[in-house]
Amino acid sequence: MHGTRGDSLILYFTGTGNTEFIAKEIASRLDDDCLNLLTRIREKDYSAIRSDKPWVICVPVYVCEMPRFFAEFLRNVRLEGSREAYFIFSSGGYSGISGSLAKGIMRRKGITVKGYTDLSLPRNYPVSKLYKLLSDEDARARLAKAYGLLDGIASSIRNGDKLNHRYVFLFEKAITLPFNPVWCRLKFKADDFKVNGNCVGCGLCERVCPLVNITLADKKPVWGNNCTHCMACVSNCPKDAIEYGDVTSQKGKYHINYHKEYLDGLRKM
Repeated sequence: MHGTRGDSLILYFTGTGNTEFIAKEIASRLDDDCLNLLTRIREKDYSAIRSDKPWVICVPVYVCEMPRFFAEFLRNVRLEGSREAYFIFSSGGYSGISGSLAKGIMRRKGITVKGYTDLSLPRNYPVSKLYKLLSDEDARARLAKAYGLLDGIASSIRNGDKLNHRYVFLFEKAITLPFNPVWCRLKFKADDFKVNGNCVGCGLCERVCPLVNITLADKKPVWGNNCTHCMACVSNCPKDAIEYGDVTSQKGKYHINYHKEYLDGLRKM
């Protein structure tokens, strides 16, 4: 089922697998379907999607907000059926004003956000020199903690209860609202992306880029000027061929599949 005509479904976008993990785990507990919005975002496809139960929207957090391209998609897409929604944010530890922004967007669409929550997942942003990637032990501790919260979140959604979330202070909005667009414009550059000798020209990086910012030239990826630093190209490369300057070669990279066996173990417990 595609979740576009009357199904109950969970919407999500993922770059490095964290948010997909959350979406699919919640879907399995609610016996719902998932819809990966990547293709719709790439194609600016805002045609109708329908859910007969409350929407569950799983979103990563970039610079204290949901990704700007995702917010734009939500503003424009036609959501039919249920007039209630829940949001689940995945972040490296701080979801900022994502929930407040989500409520504002959905209010203008006539949809009530019954609640939102955020889950702290392993850091997945290897191109910054400011933040270290977590050790395998610390990453798995975060995964285990998030996994342990999923039953409660799913139960609240199933029962139509509110999701608990922390209070967003006015000063957070005052700082983040002007800061986020400036940071994204100045820091989300693609100039330092490159490939090493492992690249085989498979084109997967081109296909997973939500902003259609990667093209292939002579079977090698070329980045344009519309990057969102989602890390989809870096983390999904099957040959580990994409680097960002000399940062990723020193820090390493992240994809949730690095911890697949550990997650499989959690599911069996």
